[in-house]
Amino acid sequence: MLKFCDVTFKYEEDSYTLIKDLSFNVNKGEFISIIGPSGCGKSTIFRLISKLERSSNGEIYINDNNINTISDPIGYMPQSDLLIPWRTILENACLPLEVGNKKQKDAKKKAEEFLKTFGLDNYKNKYPKDLSGGMRQRVSFIRTLLTGAEVMLLDEPFSALDAITKLSMQEWLLNQWSKLNKTILFITHDVEEALFLSNKIFVVSERPITKLKEVVVPFGYPRDRHMLSKPEMLSIKEELVNELKQRIEL
Repeated sequence: MLKFCDVTFKYEEDSYTLIKDLSFNVNKGEFISIIGPSGCGKSTIFRLISKLERSSNGEIYINDNNINTISDPIGYMPQSDLLIPWRTILENACLPLEVGNKKQKDAKKKAEEFLKTFGLDNYKNKYPKDLSGGMRQRVSFIRTLLTGAEVMLLDEPFSALDAITKLSMQEWLLNQWSKLNKTILFITHDVEEALFLSNKIFVVSERPITKLKEVVVPFGYPRDRHMLSKPEMLSIKEELVNELKQRIEL
């Protein structure tokens, strides 16, 4: 589905290479979390996939097509919801369809369907300031879905939420993913969040990034939080936390 082949990248203003000869594969329909210390290059991987940056060497493929030769959208949901304050919730949700030159009437109809499906139909004429943090993130997720992209990049989408809302949004996201048949890459600093959501975890364990350590989560879906207290999960959590501590100390 998604493939990095010997990708190298550095920012022009930096003296060091951030990513060097990186290769990895993501299969269709997987939910993969990427964890690593701040500033290690996790978000840069997303920027390369979404074509906001371009590698100096190597190739990136989606469905065996080089990303630089395809016009198919990539769904990118950043940490901040980036809702436009002077547009209603419905108008915010419509943005990807408007950018795609979809007729306004058709765009609103499609956006309304998604808002209803995700329990936000009663808020469509309200403004972002009227919604809770969790609701705003749901609108941002809907907007990302409406790009029509098969691959969704979620960059720490729940990090700014309070603890209870964050847990609720994690469960909500898993429920949506199970229905939508999307491939999700999810950046987080929260090891427990990664374990709860993902079927695989990619660990950034060195700089420059030359490889991603792959950890398989040994539980299927559906999931509940009791699985996090299982001995095998506690062992993986301890291993990941210790590895991240070592990276931070270097």
